Amino acid sequence: MQSHALSFFHLSSPDLLLGWDADPKVRNIFGVAAFDRKLALDGIRLRAFGQEIIEILGGKRIHPAWAVPGGVNQPLSAEGRDRIAAKLPEALRIAQDALSFYEENMGKWAEEIEHFGKFPSLFMGLVAADGSWEHYGGRIRFVDENRRVVADGLDPARYQEYIGEAVETWSYLKFPYYKPYGYPEGMYRVGPLARLNCCERFGTKLADEALSRFRAAAQGKAMTASFHYHWARLIEIVGSLEKIGELLEDPEILSPRVRAEAGVNELEGVGVHEAPRGTLFHHYVVDETGVIQKVNLIVSTGHNNLAMNRTVAQIAGHWLSGKEITEGLLNRLEGGIRAYDPCLSCSVHAVGEMPLKVVLLGPNGEVLGERTRGA
Repeated sequence: MQSHALSFFHLSSPDLLLGWDADPKVRNIFGVAAFDRKLALDGIRLRAFGQEIIEILGGKRIHPAWAVPGGVNQPLSAEGRDRIAAKLPEALRIAQDALSFYEENMGKWAEEIEHFGKFPSLFMGLVAADGSWEHYGGRIRFVDENRRVVADGLDPARYQEYIGEAVETWSYLKFPYYKPYGYPEGMYRVGPLARLNCCERFGTKLADEALSRFRAAAQGKAMTASFHYHWARLIEIVGSLEKIGELLEDPEILSPRVRAEAGVNELEGVGVHEAPRGTLFHHYVVDETGVIQKVNLIVSTGHNNLAMNRTVAQIAGHWLSGKEITEGLLNRLEGGIRAYDPCLSCSVHAVGEMPLKVVLLGPNGEVLGERTRGA
């Protein structure tokens, strides 16, 4: 909830509200505050609520050392539970208002919805045993652009059997792909859009109602427009808040039994969960003393690498006019990447623009145009 609020309100709303060709000096959260004070303040409050929950659980808002081997390092107090519960209604109101704003204004972004990474691909995500929305358990599911289940019930610990990792000479980032389809045909997407395409339901009232509207817009197929990652994030915020409410009502939420103490029992292990940006695999090999010998990570930004590159090409193919690389084109390229909320977007829109270099090459590799901005 906290991460999605940052992505939507702070990083993406400047474009949605002020337009893709707005002056970079105002195309930021301060410009949003001047244009729509309520939306800006709601975004600040919602993210602050998420950070407060993190602080209540882990002792500080940024990088808390709360999750530890075997569980967490301290239980939730009754006072902390009550503080969260007291602010939950306002947070849910903010999330529903933002969701309504997005759904009511989609017509304004019709061109972007059509060309910001709209293409057929696979989608991957964790689902529970009954197919519902999941983050920490369940199995891996792949669906195609028609929401046809391509593979289901896959063991996350055996990810290397169905996920390959290609490399290219021009990038440090890996290019994961679905092995049975090969590279690069096995491109897939992860994250909010993929989770909504893969799951059958949230299991909460408001989020399931929103998911029904999302499904209707996709006409029963998978939602293939990457622009709608924004929509999926807002639905997940609503679902997350509803899940928080359910957890707060469970007496076990205050249990002091929050950690299992153990030594080195296994020398190799794979962990997987749905991070805000998508499925996250951690694979560790240790020695008998617990010292790490080998690590392999497949992070959300890596999973989406092929799709982000396809999105950049699609945006450039639609908005590039002649040889001029305009500010509007730069921002649309940035916006297409931002839809996936990759790790690098933490810096996006901090002061209206991100460091970016775009080079236009001719058919024989000659440089036809170049534009650089930022440090």
